[in-house]
Amino acid sequence: MTDRAEPIESMEQLALVWRAMVLDRDADADVRDLPGLAVRWADSRFAFWNCVTLTDIGADAKLTGQRLSQAADIMRSKERSGFLWVFEDLLDEEARAGLVPAAEQAGLQYAFPGTGMAADTLPADEPAHPDLTFVRVRTDDHLRDYADLNSRAYGFAPEDGRDGLAGSALWKNGVYAYLGLRDGVPVACAATVEADGRLFVVLVATDPEWERRGYGEAVTRKALYEGARATGLRRATLHATVAGAPVYPRIGFRPNSPLHFFGLQD
Repeated sequence: MTDRAEPIESMEQLALVWRAMVLDRDADADVRDLPGLAVRWADSRFAFWNCVTLTDIGADAKLTGQRLSQAADIMRSKERSGFLWVFEDLLDEEARAGLVPAAEQAGLQYAFPGTGMAADTLPADEPAHPDLTFVRVRTDDHLRDYADLNSRAYGFAPEDGRDGLAGSALWKNGVYAYLGLRDGVPVACAATVEADGRLFVVLVATDPEWERRGYGEAVTRKALYEGARATGLRRATLHATVAGAPVYPRIGFRPNSPLHFFGLQD
C-alpha cells in the first residue's frame, strides 16, 4: 500500500457509510460529491449526521484554504450544526502545518481530534464479558437505548440522539448493532455495517458511569464478530475518538491518519 492508501480508504469509507446513514435519516438529505468535498448532511439534531469532508488527495495550502472556505459556506447554509472532517494525511506538509489557522480564517473552530484505524484480523471466537449480555438492535426501544447511550457518551441532549436513530429500518436490519446489558440495563453499544468489502465500526459508546470496565471493547468485539460471521468480511475500518483510541489496538486495529473535526465559529 502507498503511504496514503489507508488514509484514502478511511476517507472513502466515511463518505460511503455516511451516505447510507444520512439518507436513512432523510431521503431528501443533502448528499453531494463536489470537487474536493463530500457533503453528507441530514440537518438532523444529531450532529454526527451533519458532515462535510475534505476529499482532495495531496492538497496544498492554497487549495486547502479554498476547500475550508467552501465547507464553511455550506455549513452556514444549514439550520443544524455539524462537523467538517479533515484527514490530516491527505494534505501536503504545508497544508497540515497551517490547517488550524486556515480553518479559523475560514470561520471554523477546532472541535476535537480523532484517528482513522483499520484491522485485517477480526475476533475469531464469540466475545463474552462476565458482566454483560448482548442484544442485537431490532426494535424501536433498542434504537432509543442505543441513541441515549450515544447522547450520554458524547454530551448530546437525549432528544438529539433520538432524532438521529428513531424509526430507522437500516439500523434494525442492515446494521449489526448491539447493546451490552448489565443486569438488563444498557451500558454500552457498538455497531458494524458492510461497506465496499469491509466492515465499518460506527457509533461506539459507553455510559460514562460504567467506563473503564471493558464494556466498550466487549460490545465492539461482538459487533465485529457478528458482522464478520454474517458477511465473511475480514477487514474493518473505524474512526476513533480520543477516549476510544486506546481500546481498538487491543482488538487488532492500527492507526493510519489523524483526524480533525471543526465546527462553525460561535
